Amino acid sequence: MRVLVIGSGAREHALITALLADVGVDTVACAPGNAGIAAVVPVHAVDVASGAAVVELARELGTDLVVIGPEVPLVLGVADAVRDAGIACFGPSAAAARIEGSKAFAKDVMTTAGVRTAHSEVVDTPAVLDAALNRFGPTWVVKDDGLAAGKGVVVTADRRAARDHAAELLELGHPVLLESFLSGPEVSLFCLVDGESVVPLLPAQDHKRVGDGDTGPNTGGMGAYTPLPWLPADMVTRIVDEVVAPVAAEMVRRGCPFSGLLYAGLAVDADGPAVIEFNCRFGDPETQAVLALLDSPLGAALHATATGTLDALPPLQWKDGSAVTVVVAAENYPGRPRTGDVITGADGPGVLHAGTARNDAGALVSAGGRVLSVVGVGADLAAARTEAYDVLSRVSLPGGHFRSDIGLAATEGRIAIP
Repeated sequence: MRVLVIGSGAREHALITALLADVGVDTVACAPGNAGIAAVVPVHAVDVASGAAVVELARELGTDLVVIGPEVPLVLGVADAVRDAGIACFGPSAAAARIEGSKAFAKDVMTTAGVRTAHSEVVDTPAVLDAALNRFGPTWVVKDDGLAAGKGVVVTADRRAARDHAAELLELGHPVLLESFLSGPEVSLFCLVDGESVVPLLPAQDHKRVGDGDTGPNTGGMGAYTPLPWLPADMVTRIVDEVVAPVAAEMVRRGCPFSGLLYAGLAVDADGPAVIEFNCRFGDPETQAVLALLDSPLGAALHATATGTLDALPPLQWKDGSAVTVVVAAENYPGRPRTGDVITGADGPGVLHAGTARNDAGALVSAGGRVLSVVGVGADLAAARTEAYDVLSRVSLPGGHFRSDIGLAATEGRIAIP
């Protein structure tokens, strides 16, 4: 099987690493890729938001399966163009990708499907903002209704900060979603979905805030770990039965069946799981940790999903132990990152590239906000943390920063469901 992976982040580097380990995969290529990906597979400079350009490349390469990593090409309908060209594609249609592209759409699907989620209200004009804010609190959750790469959300007990964020979004012409705050620890559950067939992967937990102790602004994700030692053994089954399966069935009923990776971001409390948001693709940085423990052929799983045969896929097998991902970010991230700094120590095992490139002298340099993902695997979470931070200690990025506490609270038994 010849596979073309679309994207340029550490998520795509992790997908490619797993695909290269699959004996059923003959060749892997990537567009546009990054410096680390270019060291292991051919990369192609293609406009990944253009369905026509992706199809042309896939045909040129004789591709059997296109795997789309980022959300923007999915929301723009690139998967539709690939399928229309007769090429198998892992990734939902534009109609189904609205589950991430429009939070209001996702809320409507959940309401109809009877899925537990936060109370919400859409505000599309400044005139009604203050009255709407008064109906929420004491903790306000303010979201950009569209795609925001994980950084369009403010969760705050400061009403003024909530109002400022909402007003800024409205000034940009973006509708605002206000939500009630969900208590309980967060869980990311990835599920392969093919119509009404659902196959869960390992649950993970992301660390969104930029600083240790969950301080500072939200980011695209500063690290993740899997599995979750504090999560009840039956919770994945509950999430599938109470959340993912009903949503998948409702999308089939609406005529926009989901095919690809449906990512449920949840809070879990004494009443069970409640949805914070859905994403229509593999999440970053959770993918880097989850795939490190996958023992089944990834290519076979993605191909079965893309070709409507997921229900015939053998049960997924997982390695024992834990995995931890730590993100190395550029100076000033999640603000405008400094780029062009020379990176050393990033060519060894356990280092996945995201925002990297080569300068004119051929040196590896930073080229984005989240620059690298460092992955550690161990017999338990403590051992995986030790391995990840040991690998990271050999990486150097001037001005770079990372969190030192990825998975620490879980390791120390400080996470519990209220």
